[in-house]
Amino acid sequence: MTSKPIILTASNLNLGYQKGNLINTIAENLEFELKKGELTCLLGPNGVGKSTLIKTIMGQLPPLKGQIYLDGKPIQQYGLREISKKIAVVLTDKIRMGTLSVRQLVELGRIPHTGWLGSLSPTDQNKVENAIEATNIKYLADRSLSELSDGQLQKVMIARALAQDGEILLLDEPTAHLDLVNRLEIMRLLKEIANKENKAVLITTHDLEIAIETADEFWLMPCGSPLITGLPEDLIIQQKLDVLLPSQSMHFDKKTGKIKGKANDSDIIIKGPEFLKKWIESALAKNNIFQLPENQFLSIKESPFELDLNKNGESTTFRSIRDFVDYLKQGSIS
Repeated sequence: MTSKPIILTASNLNLGYQKGNLINTIAENLEFELKKGELTCLLGPNGVGKSTLIKTIMGQLPPLKGQIYLDGKPIQQYGLREISKKIAVVLTDKIRMGTLSVRQLVELGRIPHTGWLGSLSPTDQNKVENAIEATNIKYLADRSLSELSDGQLQKVMIARALAQDGEILLLDEPTAHLDLVNRLEIMRLLKEIANKENKAVLITTHDLEIAIETADEFWLMPCGSPLITGLPEDLIIQQKLDVLLPSQSMHFDKKTGKIKGKANDSDIIIKGPEFLKKWIESALAKNNIFQLPENQFLSIKESPFELDLNKNGESTTFRSIRDFVDYLKQGSIS
């Protein structure tokens, strides 16, 4: 199997800030490889150093220790304009350029190649058109930015970064202000860009569920520990996602793909279709119901939907999960 080309690496990397003799170390001993053609998600709690890592990769902050290599060359050996030709960035700051059209904003992505006053060559115009098409915003091209929704504006920002034509796209919380549908659409778009355009796409995100569904690689950044990298599914099986959780009383459940309390695993026996069991267990857990009295179990009928609580050979039937939960909360089964 042919492995994807590695565009960015780090070795024994310490991140932070230095002012005179004062050193504030944010993260230590980071090792990673960023590959072209893949969507990589960087996850970790607030304050752990994700934004500091992004700034260091961008060349805005020097490493306190160790080195980042871009195309095999220490990143400090690149000038900022050289870096901007190789790395495009989309930050969380909302843009305030309502008088610009979508196309004009995407054209700004060519500035590293043309300069602020440079006119667009046929090659530049072709890059802009390709970026607009790749992000599916051709129908928006002549609209003013002030007319766009948050989801549409985020696609335009990605198009601008794509027009920059770097080998790496860095995105800091690109779905932070979006609803569920737009979050999923943006993440799928980024995965498609990584795969089809052969870009190395690195995003910071807190959206674990969508990241699992879309990412080719995870970088987990726990407090006070080295970076953990790998295929999301491998890290789930190895129970590595627990490092993202703030308390040892919580864990990422491999079976359900949800975060649960360790002390609250359900002992309730439920017989029936798996997809129905999942939602019944979810409703019971939200109401802190994790067991039934001895020798009782629940069976489910799919069509018509019924829940049968079996007790000593007899059953009580419920037509909805709400009715069943209310029954249990009232203590009627004691």
